[in-house]
Amino acid sequence: MPARALRPRAPPRRPRLLWPPRRRLLLLLLLTLGRPLRAEPGDGARTWAHLARAPGPEAAGPPHAAFPDGFLWGAGSAAYQTEGAWRQHGKGASIWDTFTHRRPRPPGDPLPADPPSGAPSQSPPANGDVASDSYNNLFRDTEALRELGVGHYRFSISWARVLPNGSAGAPNREGLRYYGRLLERLRELGVRPVATLYHWDLPQSLQDAYGGWAHPALADLFRDYAEICFRHFGGQVKHWITIDNPYVVAWHGYATGRLAPGIRGGARLAYLVAHNLLLAHAKVWHLYNTSFRPTQGGQVSIALGSHWINPHVMTDHGVQECQKSLDFVLGWFAKPIFLDGDYPASMKSSLSSLLPEFTDAQRTLVKGTADFFALSFGPTLSFQLLDPHMKFQQVESPSLRHLLFWIDLEYNHPRIFIVENGWFVSGTTKRDDAKSMYYLKKFIMETLKAIRLDGVNVIGYTAWSLLDGFEWHRGYSIRRGLFYVDFLSQDKKLLPKSSALFYQKLIAENGFPPLPENQPLEGTFACDFAWGIVDHNVQVDTRLSQFTDPSVYLWDVHHSKRLFKVDGVVTARRRSDCADLAAIRAQVALLQDAHVTHFHFSLDWALLLPLGNQSQVNRTALRYYGCLLAELVRANVTPVVALWQPAGPHHGLPVPLARRGGWESPRTALAFEDYARLCFADLGAHVKLWITLSQPSTRNTSWGAAHNLLRAHALAWRAYDRAFRATQRGLVGIALQADWVEPACPFSLKDREVAERVLEFDVGWLAEPIFGSGDYPRTVRDWLHRRGALLPYFTADEEQRIRGSFDFLALGHHTTILVDWEKEDPGKYNDFLEVQEMTDITWLNSPGQVAVVPWGLRRVLNWLKAKYGDLPMYVIANGVDDDPLDTQDRLRSHYLRNYLNEALKAYVLDGVDLRGYFAYSLSDRSAPGFGLYRYAAGQFEPKPSLSVYRSIIDNNGFPGADSLGGYCPEEFTACAECGFFQTRKALVAFIAFLSVTFLVSLGLIVYYSRKGRGRYK
Repeated sequence: MPARALRPRAPPRRPRLLWPPRRRLLLLLLLTLGRPLRAEPGDGARTWAHLARAPGPEAAGPPHAAFPDGFLWGAGSAAYQTEGAWRQHGKGASIWDTFTHRRPRPPGDPLPADPPSGAPSQSPPANGDVASDSYNNLFRDTEALRELGVGHYRFSISWARVLPNGSAGAPNREGLRYYGRLLERLRELGVRPVATLYHWDLPQSLQDAYGGWAHPALADLFRDYAEICFRHFGGQVKHWITIDNPYVVAWHGYATGRLAPGIRGGARLAYLVAHNLLLAHAKVWHLYNTSFRPTQGGQVSIALGSHWINPHVMTDHGVQECQKSLDFVLGWFAKPIFLDGDYPASMKSSLSSLLPEFTDAQRTLVKGTADFFALSFGPTLSFQLLDPHMKFQQVESPSLRHLLFWIDLEYNHPRIFIVENGWFVSGTTKRDDAKSMYYLKKFIMETLKAIRLDGVNVIGYTAWSLLDGFEWHRGYSIRRGLFYVDFLSQDKKLLPKSSALFYQKLIAENGFPPLPENQPLEGTFACDFAWGIVDHNVQVDTRLSQFTDPSVYLWDVHHSKRLFKVDGVVTARRRSDCADLAAIRAQVALLQDAHVTHFHFSLDWALLLPLGNQSQVNRTALRYYGCLLAELVRANVTPVVALWQPAGPHHGLPVPLARRGGWESPRTALAFEDYARLCFADLGAHVKLWITLSQPSTRNTSWGAAHNLLRAHALAWRAYDRAFRATQRGLVGIALQADWVEPACPFSLKDREVAERVLEFDVGWLAEPIFGSGDYPRTVRDWLHRRGALLPYFTADEEQRIRGSFDFLALGHHTTILVDWEKEDPGKYNDFLEVQEMTDITWLNSPGQVAVVPWGLRRVLNWLKAKYGDLPMYVIANGVDDDPLDTQDRLRSHYLRNYLNEALKAYVLDGVDLRGYFAYSLSDRSAPGFGLYRYAAGQFEPKPSLSVYRSIIDNNGFPGADSLGGYCPEEFTACAECGFFQTRKALVAFIAFLSVTFLVSLGLIVYYSRKGRGRYK
């Protein structure tokens, strides 16, 4: 596979603001007036109530908007993770050099797992001695920044490279020269440096001499080191980070020992270390503020890491526990700096003597020592290094938007700079890092929502990290880079991953601008478009709605006021009519109320032919189906009838056939032909659209069963074509499951190949023999052959019989899946097809985890057209489950509007011969959660989405002033056997009433006139 390369690009053009300046100012004033001017500790607790209100589908989905003009886009890395050269050019040892060279396995760290299948036999040493070798590849790294188009680069300065002994002696000239060259190169590229003074790699000499950060002297030593950096680099650096993620440094460096320096000193030592880190940060901030800010004009902050957490149960207690969790992790450092110079009250009350106390002078020193809020969010802390006890039995969640809103409320609406964010993939994953890419997309979308919807002032975003490196306690078992590094190679060339290509495009567009293909289309469908509803499980209910007792009753009006039976007197019993069947009348009434023109349901083969042949025919059920069809036609609703649906006991087969092998037996195909002939003969007069097999699942079907399914379909189609088409004039097709399959990495050739392979197995396996060549897809045959499996072959006669055995193609479509060739999660990997299915975590999902991806319908329709030509097609089933607590039924309404609009695009813009659309399903009675009608206590209640569907039907689509599509004159179409009077019942009744009234009146007049003449005689 040829190497993919990022396109070199000029500095990004900033798109036009979505909000005019005046409207932006007004919005800012409204947001400001709606908030308290000063934050109080605990204000963030309002976050859970604010965000607990479920947004509508439009707000829950991806935002189509740009970031504010001037938003900062960047990438980052840390010295120990990427630089390597651990003893080169005078660099001193750091605590991470020592820790990884003689590292014991701290308690809680997992044992190394066996390498996944396909992993290289060798792996790099679990240390940062060489890592990505960035120290010797400065130009390589900065070229990656140029190609991405970022505006800033966050990197860390290695304290031990600048001061090998930590404090004594002159600075290391080679170390200063390296960082000077890096800054000069960034200046040439127009990339803003964001420099971190301390990213966990304390000089080992300071650890040996003082015990590291546990000693208060470290604060002054850190100040001295910072002064050297400010003097040498401050002219070019305008954003400084003093310390990265002090929670991790204190807790896992000195309490648990999971990270360097590996001291297991318990909670008391960790809180002491944190205290010293806060004082060290404050001293450096004041140093810069007093001595360097006037001339250099930069800003200084501290990078604070956090998680997000939700209540296990949404109660006041649950919210308080979540607030406490954030206090113990983020508030531990943020509250002293951003609010009042002291620790959160929840920590002080819970930890008693464990927590050091600030003196008045220290509170004054620490308070206000940040020029912006530098936030780190991702797997460095979340789900990895967060102490379980600090969750307080609540539920962790990777929700960046919620955390941003909480910070905004809790810390007086600071400017927030996201200085580290991203996710990770397995260490064996190379360049198609789909999981990382979609997490990156999710986090950036949540940042945009926090800005646009919540009014949070986020000024920049830093993707982590620029390139693969040493990932601390996880070594090289995971990768977090936008660029791939082969750690075993000599040159360690950087290769852009899919996440890098995604991020490059996003930076160029400054967000997620609305795309033309995502805009709704105005237009209408053909005038004879089939608007339908599906109910696969029609219950055969032969109860009569009319009073059929032949006895005669009298009413005792004078005494008991009751009816009593007259013994020995009976009337002639009236033969029941189709209109007497209560269930049919109710179902037809629902369809009429929905304004549909078509109704799709499936016959029950096992019910009609219990023995699988015509030796025993259930005439009662056959008559019921006949009555249902007749009443549908009478009501001007066209039936669309499936002969077989793989549902229920024995997958819809009669028991004897199921016991004799089901579809694995060729006899079942012959039995199906016999059954189809019975249905055509007895019911065909009312049916103009037949479906032989309704959506058999290829994923749960063997090669032999699929072979016989195709034989059965062809036999039934040929039987209708020869014996019934001339008189009944109907059409016969097959319905296939056709969810769309999208490459997880759109830039990946391998993922595109995988997506096509899955489509051929899912859809082409049954479609190609009928609509294409008469044989299975070549892709499928070749793939199976390479794996030692063989598909059965059709005889020449069978091939001729199967090819072209259709009048239309029906497809059931509900969602879209993503596929990736990388084996990221072995538990979810399909080894046979060499594919891993996944989803875009930014997609809207139903309660049943059905992804709502409207454009997938348009793509699958176009794929079928490209493969098999201009086929007449029906979307025979399309729907989603709903939230029973959402009485407004917003998700289904959103689903119907958007999927139908994509169907319209396929019809109008792409020329797909789309003949009809069927919403799934009629009611919750047969498809719980999917119905357009609720069903409870024997009653049907329309959901709000029904009115949405009805409106689209009444308008035949989405008409507008400049609609695309034709105008449909109003038609009055009577059913074939109803005649003139059947469709005008009200008019006929009224005329009859007038006629009877006239005749009675005329009779009375004649009668009394004659009687009067007789009297006078």
